[in-house]
Parts: sequence; C-alpha cells; structure tokens
Amino acid sequence: MDENASISARLKQDNEGVVETSIPARLDCLRWGGFHTRVVTALGITWILDGLEVTLAGALSGALKESPTLQFSNFDVGLANSAYLAGAVLGALGFGWLTDRIGRKKLFFITLAVYLTATAATALSWNVASYALFRFLTGAGIGGEYTAINSTIQELVPARYRGWTDLVINGSFWIGAAMGAVAAIVLLDPNVLAPDLGWRAAYFIGAALGLIVFVMRMWIPESPRWLMVHGRPEEAHAIVDGIERSSTRHSDHAADEVFPKIRLKMRSHTPLGEVARTLFTTYRQRSLVGLVLMASQAFFYNAIFFTFALVLTDFFGIPSSDVGWYILPFAAGNFLGPLLLGRLFDTLGRRTMIATTYGVSGVLLALSGYLFSIGVLTAQTQTIAWMVIFFFASPAASAAYLTVSETFPLEVRALAIALFYAIGTGIGGVAGPALFGALVDTGSRNSVFAGYLFGSALMIVAAAVAWRYAVAAERKSLESVARPLACVE
Repeated sequence: MDENASISARLKQDNEGVVETSIPARLDCLRWGGFHTRVVTALGITWILDGLEVTLAGALSGALKESPTLQFSNFDVGLANSAYLAGAVLGALGFGWLTDRIGRKKLFFITLAVYLTATAATALSWNVASYALFRFLTGAGIGGEYTAINSTIQELVPARYRGWTDLVINGSFWIGAAMGAVAAIVLLDPNVLAPDLGWRAAYFIGAALGLIVFVMRMWIPESPRWLMVHGRPEEAHAIVDGIERSSTRHSDHAADEVFPKIRLKMRSHTPLGEVARTLFTTYRQRSLVGLVLMASQAFFYNAIFFTFALVLTDFFGIPSSDVGWYILPFAAGNFLGPLLLGRLFDTLGRRTMIATTYGVSGVLLALSGYLFSIGVLTAQTQTIAWMVIFFFASPAASAAYLTVSETFPLEVRALAIALFYAIGTGIGGVAGPALFGALVDTGSRNSVFAGYLFGSALMIVAAAVAWRYAVAAERKSLESVARPLACVE
C-alpha cells in the first residue's frame, strides 16, 4: 500500500468537515526517540540563547552604570528591565493569538527574527530611552517564543515524558545564563575591551549566535494536533508517520493495539468570544490557578534575578567585572532543579510537586532574606543561599508554564499561555525589577528584606492554591485533560 493510500485508510472525513483520527493516541504511545531528541535540542538551544542574552543584561548592570555614554542609575537599570518584561507581555499576547491562528511553526521564525534584530540593536543604544526601547522589542520576541515553544512541547511529546521535558527545556535557559556569566567576565575586563565597548560586544555576540537557531528550527514540524483541527489532516498524518519511523511503541502498548479515535470538526480559527468563554467560564478555576502560579513566580524570579548584580555590587562591594563568577553557581542551581526534580512531576504528580517547589522556595527566601537583613551573609554565602532557593524555584516557575499549557483545549492553548504569562508578568514581573531597584537604591538591608518577604508570601500562597486546585495531568493525554473545542460526539 503506497503512502497516500495508507493515509486515506486512516482518515474518515464527512461532507461537514468532521474528521476521525487517532493522532493523539499514536503520539502518546511512543517511546522517546530520535525525533523527540531533535525537538528538545532545537527548543532547548533557543532557551540557552535566551538565557545568554538575559543574563548579559543582568550582569551588565554595573557596566551600564559605569558607561561614559549611558551613565545609568540603579532606577534606570530596573526601568530598562521592566521595559523588557513589558515587551514580553505584549509580545506574548499578540504572538500568542497568531500562534493559535496561523500555527506554531510560522511563529517560530517571526518571533526569532524580532528577538535577534532587537538584541543587535541594543548594542547600538545611545541613551536610556533607546536602550529601554530595544529591550522592549527584545522582550516582545521572547514573549512570542514562550507561547509557540510551550505549545509545541505539549503537542509533540508523549504524555509520560511531558512534564520532565517541559521543565528541562525551560530550565535550559540557565545553561545560557552560565555562558552569559562567563562572557561577561571576559567582555567586561577593561584589559580586553574598553568599558563602553564590552557591553555592546556582548549583545552583538548574543544576536550572532542566535542565527544558528534558524537552521535548527527546520527540524521541528508543525503540530499534527493543530493541523488536524485546521483542515490539514493529510499533512498531519504524514508528519506522525515520520515521527513513528524514528520511534517505537512503548511496552505498555501492544504492537497490534487499535488506537482510540476522536472526531474533530475542522475550523479555520477560534473566535475570541469562544476563547473568552473557555478560559473564564468553562475553565474558570483552572484560569485562577494559572494566574496565581504565573504572577507569584514572575515577581519572585524577575525581582531577584534582574537586581542580582545590584545587590552584589551595592551591599557586598563586588566589582561589576566580577559579577559573572557569582552567577555561575546561581545558574547551576536553576538548571539542576528541573533536571533532577522534573521526573517527579510525572511520577509523584503535578499537585504534589508544584505545591512542594513553590512552598519550599518561598520559605527559603524568607529565611535567607532575614540573614541578609542582619548582615551575617557574605557575597559567597548569599550566592549559595540563592543557589539552593532556585534549585526549587526553577522547577516551580517552569511548572507554571506547564500548567497553563496542558490544562486548556488545543484551540486556545497558545493564547492561554500568552494571556496568563502576560497578566502574571504584568502583575508580578514588570513591577518587580523597578521596585527592587528602588529598594536597593535606599541602601537599607531591611527595605530589601521587606521585598523578599513579599515575594516569599506570594510563593507560599501559590503553593496552597496548587495543592488544593491544581489539575492532576501527569501521564494523561492532552485530550483527556482538556477536550478540544472542535471535538464532536
């Protein structure tokens, strides 16, 4: 039987545009294979480069203050970082809507182009306003990346690996953070480059490295689940056939097993009114959980990470050129957390692990904040404390994206990620860096401790919400967690 005949044999489509398919079951029954490794590599490298670029922004804070051209204050640093996050909010919303409408793959290239162009432009900044503008545009590209990439992870990876994969890919950001820290050490050395050239070179290099992602994106096909709903079932089945050739069925599934099918009514798009009803009426409780998780981790992460260098330079007297050394252990904790704890999200379950990681990281931040306030920590012990805190906070933050990307129907998945990322980051993330920048400017350890306590309280509240209301989505098909809107009886 030739390929076209094979596809036709598995498709039953009526005159009203309803198609019967076993694609979700076929994707979920597979063992980890070469295709999945290529997807993880391509998406992980994107986050590595993102981590490189964002860490450079944090590590370069001191250099921006010392730049004879820019002469940033601590507030200017916080304001520019808030502009980056504001761009990410708006980019997530706009590109998230497009991701659900025109597909995951097209958005990969659009958002990457915006991101790389704006990063290169940042290197040419001439004042606070231009720097903030280019950081805003960089954030817009990254916000779009979050929606397209997290949607793709959910829809291509078998259910039994979905939690660990999502956490590790998002955690790979911190490999790039370590690379950015090392780059900052070299580029900010006045014996290597002049003070006003090192930070510019850092952004140029980050943009240049990002060009390799364009090639790697070719490895990733469009989501077969998205294609099925949007009137392209033959293309969807051809993609799944190719995936099956690089993988084998898991031992839980017999070679002659007949897969369950679902019936979908194909559509060109999902009206915004239906999106609103789905998110705020049908799945109101899930929406509230997603909002709480996103907002709490956004404040916790962005407030601390974007002012990391300021705390080291202003309170511990660390030279700005040496900040990169302190980011390395911090990045190690952030990557090892998802890597080592990620599989527990698929075994012990989502509710247990989300509540645990949020709660532990909140308690540890409060404890370390107190020790910071009474002045018993050195730069080295403060960094160790951050490393331990973010060993738990990193999988917690990634679990927020996992939650909002797997607990809503396929047709609104990308926009749901975008919406909760945007609202959560708008509430917790945009205000955080500017607030902490102002707190650091006071020179008062107690003021900074008050900010830490607020972040800690947010995480502990989120832990309680997750324990009570989070969905136990581990090892379940996406269609059983949230039935597609296009599904018909």
